[in-house]
Amino acid sequence: MPEAETSKTEDALAHGAGAIPQADMSLLSITSGEYARGIPYVKFIEDVEEFANTFDPPASAELLIGAYSELHQKFKTFETSLQQKKSNYKLKIPDLEKSLSLVKTLQKKKEEGTTAVTRYNLADNVYGKAEVDCSSGIVNLWLGANVMLEYTYEEAINFLAPKLEEAQKESKIVEEDLAFVRDQIVTSEVSMTRIFNWDVRKRRLEGGKE
Repeated sequence: MPEAETSKTEDALAHGAGAIPQADMSLLSITSGEYARGIPYVKFIEDVEEFANTFDPPASAELLIGAYSELHQKFKTFETSLQQKKSNYKLKIPDLEKSLSLVKTLQKKKEEGTTAVTRYNLADNVYGKAEVDCSSGIVNLWLGANVMLEYTYEEAINFLAPKLEEAQKESKIVEEDLAFVRDQIVTSEVSMTRIFNWDVRKRRLEGGKE
């Protein structure tokens, strides 16, 4: 929708002035601005009939429910994507925390001039015991995609610490976005129910007059 038409639509909905051509109905007609990262706010319909009459001709229940259904589906897609991101961070953050803690332990052992004792997996439920010489101050980090790089302890800490901080920050944002999206899903579902009930009442009244 062109910018001029968008402004006209928003003004009409906000002030109840004028009628919007039905052809101009879009998701902009049932949203009110955007949340962070471009996720729209669902417009809650206080008075369904009043809202329907802001269109020319007045919007039918089918048209309104269709618009809200489309928006609802978009939010469900958002939700699925955010849930996947949340699951990824639940795996990624503990791995980063574990790696950072391990490197810090190795660095401490090096400073103390002692070795680190660890266990390594030989087979299913079978582990061997080993001593790690920390004097070299070198550790290999697995970066994924069959890539492993060698770092000094200090370099490894400087690499892992920001990664962990960034992952924790992004995870918090995903949690906030997911909560917001779920709220919008509920709002759109309630709005569709209100529109459906309004249509049922309207049809009953019209049937009674006949």
